[in-house]
Amino acid sequence: MLRVEHLTKVYPSGTVALKDVSFTVADGEFLVVIGLSGSGKSTLLRCINRLIDPTEGRIVWDDADITQASGADLRRLRRHIGMVFQQFNLVKRSSVVTNVLSGRLGYANLWLSLVGLWPKADRERALRALERVGIADKAHTRADTLSGGQQQRVGIARTLMQEPKLILADEPVASLDPVLSHSILQYLEQLNKEGITVICSLHFLDLVHRYATRVIALKDGLKVFEGLPNEINRAKFKEIYGEEAQEVRATTVEEG
Repeated sequence: MLRVEHLTKVYPSGTVALKDVSFTVADGEFLVVIGLSGSGKSTLLRCINRLIDPTEGRIVWDDADITQASGADLRRLRRHIGMVFQQFNLVKRSSVVTNVLSGRLGYANLWLSLVGLWPKADRERALRALERVGIADKAHTRADTLSGGQQQRVGIARTLMQEPKLILADEPVASLDPVLSHSILQYLEQLNKEGITVICSLHFLDLVHRYATRVIALKDGLKVFEGLPNEINRAKFKEIYGEEAQEVRATTVEEG
């Protein structure tokens, strides 16, 4: 179980990104975080794996306090927390398989990996991960020649190399068209069905209704909703997204 307790993040500029946010995530959930841009979704996910240090509060995962971990302890925890990014975060000039192998850095000999010397077992694992997301034929292609959907599949394959128990997906389909969005989310859904907990930030409510088992909503850094997807009615929609979004997107709520 993951417990987020009274989490607050204030950036050096004075911007308050999160304000006393608390919630729990049971093992095996597909939790979706929603809210407008700037609501704190990315900050929340990056605090969970300590890409960003919170200002106050605690994040406890399987009885280990992530917020207090450092050095080898933090590295050990991060091994099993995969991250899928909105902008893919690939080394564009490197091959696809090299990008996937980078997901194994938490387990590898750092010096050997820096010069591209990976164990045979890791190379085989990388090819299996690419096969699983349907692009094994692109293994030796430069990452920057791939489409957006293919690059995101590389990102998922890289995450698989960590043998994750938890996947954090930060707007993973924001730059993709609707068909590709479903393709990527279906990979995450399948991993979730295999027992991996997923926390995913999304914008569109049709995707939330399709994939989430539970939802939390942020607005201006505050948690303003926690519950089931079908509980987001007109009133909750207005509370989360504001008056100006009500008319444009209300039909999405009704159809969901």
